[in-house]
Amino acid sequence: MTAPDSTRFPPLAGVGVDRAAEERAHPGILDTARADPSARVLLVAGDRAPLATASALHWVAPDAVPADAEWAFLGRHASGHALLAAVFEAAEPDLFEAPGGWGGLRSVGGGLSETDAAAFVEALSLAGWLLDAPYCPACGALTTLGDAGWSRRCPSCGRQHFPRTDPAVIVAITSAVDPDRLLLGSNALWGAHRFSCFAGFVEAGESLEATVVREVAEEAGIQVADVRYRGSQAWPYPRSLMLGFLATAVDDAAARPDGDEIVAVRWFTRDEIGAGLAGEGDLRLPGAASIAHRLISDWYEGRA
Repeated sequence: MTAPDSTRFPPLAGVGVDRAAEERAHPGILDTARADPSARVLLVAGDRAPLATASALHWVAPDAVPADAEWAFLGRHASGHALLAAVFEAAEPDLFEAPGGWGGLRSVGGGLSETDAAAFVEALSLAGWLLDAPYCPACGALTTLGDAGWSRRCPSCGRQHFPRTDPAVIVAITSAVDPDRLLLGSNALWGAHRFSCFAGFVEAGESLEATVVREVAEEAGIQVADVRYRGSQAWPYPRSLMLGFLATAVDDAAARPDGDEIVAVRWFTRDEIGAGLAGEGDLRLPGAASIAHRLISDWYEGRA
């Protein structure tokens, strides 16, 4: 596989937060941080967080957080103060009025600073686990949180559990004969004119490269060659790690949808992709927060 340009990360893949993982084992780290007025807290309710502006998160002091949150230590800001997450179930109405309203990661993630984007995806990835996995999957007992929100220990069977991450590949397909054509697919759950890259989870005992070949064959009916790794991005819906690839079709004419998950596949010209990225015409492409958007825009700009 060809290595990607390490200076050009997908929007949610930057190293924006020092996770200070060694501090998670410090006794009372969460209590200490919550008592520190210089600490900053990112609230997450469902998949939304408060905004200071359309392109910046609204961080609050620990004493401004409503009661009954699940807490986790996210790491340290470059200035040294602690960054925490306070997690809630989806709330309607909002927990409080934020200066820029509340926004979901899908809609605002692509416009955030590297630090805010990294913190949001980290907090949201933890949020689902903190709220949805309180019981031991082995014996069913209620677990206790440890490592500042990063582990659970079962008091009954003694097992220790950690947040789960599921690897998945996502692939943009270039033409075998025309460098100015890109194959995208439309999912059955989407509206008309919405197209994106092909994606699927890695199966047990399967390599990433094998997953690329299998998923594209299943969803788009084609064989691919020249598989090139382009980067990765956490995608907490609910707990995926998306590994992006570019591959080349062996036979363009073989492309066809599976008719189940994918209801349409289509070869797009570079001009059509450019119009879609600019929000012009009928074509609807993935939002800027997604690695799918980066795969498509890199190809369009000749970076792939």
